Amino acid sequence: MPEGYLPILVMVIIASAFAVIALGVSALLGPRRHNPAKDEPYESGILPFGDARRRFPIQFYVVAVLFILFDVEIILMYPWAMMARRLGLFGLIQMGIFVAILLVGFVYAWKNDAFKWQ
Repeated sequence: MPEGYLPILVMVIIASAFAVIALGVSALLGPRRHNPAKDEPYESGILPFGDARRRFPIQFYVVAVLFILFDVEIILMYPWAMMARRLGLFGLIQMGIFVAILLVGFVYAWKNDAFKWQ
């Protein structure tokens, strides 16, 4: 069984070696000219303003958590879809319960205006 993992181990070693070599060569051979414009943080072409530690509205976090929640639940449906015929009626009922719980959470978030952007 461990011999089956040998190609994966070789790939990880090669990828790690490539990353270390690429970073090392660029650090050794790359130019080191610093100026205030280069050292300035760059975000979407907009010059930064204010303190970086300012508070963000909670809406950013709510949207992120809802996205991750529904995204992970959709990802969990893929293995079920691959095995749906083999699982039969039992698998269909279980997925129906899962989708019903998903739908209840979606309706709850919708009724509490979690999707509205102010």
